[in-house]
Amino acid sequence: MSFFDKIKAGLKKTKENTAANINAVFATFRTVDEDLLSDLEDALILADIGAYVAADAIEELRKQSKLQNLQTKEAVIDCLAKILADKMAPNNGLQLNTKPSVILMVGVNGVGKTTSIGKIGAKLTAEGKKVLFAAADTFRAAAADQLTIWAQRANADIVRHAEGADPSAVIFDAITAAKARGCDVVICDTAGRLHNKQNLMNELNKISRIVDRELPGCSRETLLVLDGTTGQNGLIQAKTFKEIAGVTAIAITKLDGTAKGGIVIAVSDALKVPVKFIGVGEQADDLMPFVAKDFVDALIED
Repeated sequence: MSFFDKIKAGLKKTKENTAANINAVFATFRTVDEDLLSDLEDALILADIGAYVAADAIEELRKQSKLQNLQTKEAVIDCLAKILADKMAPNNGLQLNTKPSVILMVGVNGVGKTTSIGKIGAKLTAEGKKVLFAAADTFRAAAADQLTIWAQRANADIVRHAEGADPSAVIFDAITAAKARGCDVVICDTAGRLHNKQNLMNELNKISRIVDRELPGCSRETLLVLDGTTGQNGLIQAKTFKEIAGVTAIAITKLDGTAKGGIVIAVSDALKVPVKFIGVGEQADDLMPFVAKDFVDALIED
């Protein structure tokens, strides 16, 4: 199954919602006028693309409809799809150019962070990379046990400490082990607490300092995991973590469970950070590298 087909199947709820609203707008289409543009803007907002992004996209569509003299429904939708795709930062894949490189996974509890680590780890080991997981979420009960199961599935190494241990100590030991074992990538789980921004900031800053000290100049991605079903609350989380952790990339999970997948566009546009993975199911290959054009086409086109 191609990426486009898999996205289309995974976004079934979103597509049914969004495509139905857009098709309703075009039910009596004759020309691109203000009524049509206003109704299209409402349809985008209902898909959780967000009021600001929707308004900006429709303004650009207004300009392009005049410049290109758009005459058909298909031409208007194609133009809108390109506008929405262009709003998202380009995905150049994970930047893992040093040995070892580091992926720091951040996000609140319950978004699928540990599962995403397992799935990304499995992808990397399938590419021939030696991967090590650092179980630095030492506060959530059984977090290390869950990550250990994923390490076994992904054929990855793991470094873990006792529950309640210092997360930065886990990171230190993981980096030491990765260097000794010749690992290509260290993927670090972190605590998903957001109720106390200062504590979270202090913890992530400490982890960052450990990485800088032990692996100066290494390739590092800070990958924020968001639950697509949370909609605009996910956007609030994203802005907070961008401020705290210097997010370089986004993974959005559980898109198969929501009718408002437009949050992908809203988050990427707001943070100016690429979405690198989206999750559309439970299987390991259901966390897929993100392609903006295919995503938007699957979202809004028949």
